[in-house]
Formats: sequence, structure tokens, C-alpha cells
Amino acid sequence: MAARSEKLGLYISIPFCRSKCTYCNFASGVYPASEHERYVERAIEDLRSAGGWAQGLDVVLPRRVDTIYLGGGTPSLLEPELIERLFAALRAEFDVERDAEITVECAPGQVGDGTLAAMAAAGVNRVSLGVQSFIDREAHLSGRLHTRAKVLEDLRRLRRVGITNLNLDLIAGLAGQTFASWEESLAVLVEADVPHASVYMFEVDEDSRLGREMISGGARYHADVVPTDDAMARMYEAAIETLAEAGLKQYEISNFARDGFASRHNVRYWKRRSYLGLGLDASSALPIHGANTFGSGGEAKAFLRATTTDDLKAYLAGSSVAETTWLNGEQQHEEAWFLGLRMNAGVEFAAMTAEFGGERVARALGVVENLVGRGLMESDGKEARLTALGRLLSNDVFQEFLELDKAVAGAEHVSAVI
Repeated sequence: MAARSEKLGLYISIPFCRSKCTYCNFASGVYPASEHERYVERAIEDLRSAGGWAQGLDVVLPRRVDTIYLGGGTPSLLEPELIERLFAALRAEFDVERDAEITVECAPGQVGDGTLAAMAAAGVNRVSLGVQSFIDREAHLSGRLHTRAKVLEDLRRLRRVGITNLNLDLIAGLAGQTFASWEESLAVLVEADVPHASVYMFEVDEDSRLGREMISGGARYHADVVPTDDAMARMYEAAIETLAEAGLKQYEISNFARDGFASRHNVRYWKRRSYLGLGLDASSALPIHGANTFGSGGEAKAFLRATTTDDLKAYLAGSSVAETTWLNGEQQHEEAWFLGLRMNAGVEFAAMTAEFGGERVARALGVVENLVGRGLMESDGKEARLTALGRLLSNDVFQEFLELDKAVAGAEHVSAVI
């Protein structure tokens, strides 16, 4: 890893939704409210057993926590007492720093007064609202239940209880979306005066209902009125320009913030710092004891990535069997490039060489040179970053680095229980 942090990020997956959006490819769904308490109790069990699990695998699990993220799904659907119980257990097992960034994802119009009060009392200081579109018809076509008015009212309510570090999500490429309607959504977002925004382009994949329909050539879920790839690219470019003019600078492919408001938790992912994921389909990334640099070839087991089960029934029954992969130095080298390049700041060659050794980095610099020649990257000889075109075609760029060490990369897969 680039930095063996003594601090930890915690991610807790809350997979419950009131409706399943057509574009969603996450392990979430509409489940009975009766499952909520059972689920929170299971998550608390995971919190309590995390230390033993990490010790059994000989990985470093810092006790000090400086970022917490409740994602979903819709964590704000939890009853106030469940939020209180979850945070009490979290603080009992880990030392949460006083200035920790604590984020909860919320669906507009689905944050009750009691839940809002419980969030504030628990120390939540950042909220991400999944707006996706400020055009009511577009939101409804994709399965969202809110209106523009509800979003704006929720922003007022959050600010009234002192939660002012706010993010709004938008998606370019929703069914029925036009360039004009996209510009309107951007204008409303700018007027809302939030310090952070996330802009995603809809991706066609078989893990969402809309994606499967588009792959099969059907028209359900309004698949026949999804914008073209070229239209989505124009929307994305317009977002970068509009948000920059409003003081929201792009710092990562999909993320924009005012100075000092970048998501500390998400930056942890891109900078490969330690985090523990709990709950359904949650991921963890932790270093093994004693693993530091890989200049001489690296250890066979250097870094752990684990993912919990995505089966809610199995999870509630007590199973947290994870898919567990040990990444060696070669694989971490690949990750360092494609995760680091997500950020506009890019990748520093000297830091890469210090961690992975000159021989590995030299091979990567050949790829960089090729991508610079194709207009996908830019470099001053000390560091490299994606160009505007490179960010649009980032998946293609990242594939170049994923294939860099294919001939020598290998992973050992084992099973583990959190």
C-alpha cells in the first residue's frame, strides 16, 4: 500500500429500499421492515467479531476510525432506535475520532424526523442524497419516489439540524433524459449550493433490470428512450464545465467538491488505505502484518481484499462467508495505477518506485508513454494523470494497467468468516 495507515475506514451496507431503481446493480432490494432489526443485530455481531477475524488472518485492523460510511440501499429507512443501537455498538468496538467524517446515504423524501434526529445525535456530519435527476418525470421513470420539491425540502431539514456537508448524486443517461433536461438538473444542483456533487454515467450491464433489457433489445423500463453513449458523454462534459464554474472542482472521475469537502472516505479507497466493510456484499481491504514495500518482488500474501455474501437470507441466518483474495506485489502495483488514476491529481512516479521498485514501475511507464501518445494521459516526467478524453474512456485506460503484469500475477483464494 502507498501508506500503512494507523487509522481505519468503516463501511456498513444497509441493503433496504422502498423501491428498486431500474438502473441499480447493487445488492439491495425491497424487503419487509421486520428484517431491519435482525439485520442490524447481524451487523453488530460482525462489528464485535471483526477483531478476531482479522487476528486469525494476521491482517492489521486499526482500532482508530476516522471515516464511517453507511451505504445501501437506503440506510435512512432504519428506525431511530436501530441507528442508535448500531452507532453505540460501533463506538464500543472502535475508537471513533472526534473529527471523523461520518456519512449516511439517504433517499430524498425518506428521512423521517426521528431518523434525522437519531443521525444527528449519532454524530453523522455528512449526508449523500441519491437524487439522480431533478426532473420529476425522469426520476419516476427510473423508479425513484421523490420529487424536486422533496429534495429541496430535505436539504433545508438537514441544514436545520446542523448537517451541512451535503452531496447530491446525478446520473447522466437516465431513460427519457435530454440534454436540455440534464442542463436543468445541473442548474438546480448549482442553485442548491451544496459543497459536493457526484455525477455518474449510466452503464449497461446485466446486473440491473434496465441494463438487461437494453442488452436484449427490449423496451421495458423505458429502455428505448435511454440516451446514446455520445449524448451521455456530452452530458458528462457539460457537468464538468458547469460545476467548475460554480466552484465544484472535479477531483475524481465522478466527484466534484469545494475546497476541503472531498469525500475523505472515498479518497481512502482510491489511495488504498485500510477499510473494513460489514453487512451484505461489503468489501474490506487490509494489509497483512509486516507488509510494507515490494521492491524486491513482494510477499506472496501481501494484502487482503474480502467481500461478504450478497445473499440476505444467508446473511441473516448467520453466514458471512467472504470471497477472500490475497493480493501480491504485482497485483497491488496494478491497483495503485488504476485506482490512483481515478483522481485528477494522478500518480506520482517517485512514490510508486519507492513502494514497488524501479523494474515494475519502468514497465508501467511504457504503458503511460503509449497512452500519452494516444491523448488519454498527460505526464511531466514526474507524475501522470488522465486527460479529459482519458476520463471519458477510463475503463479502457485501466484495462491497460490490469494487463500489465498478467503473465506474472497470481492470486490465492481462500474462504474466511467475519
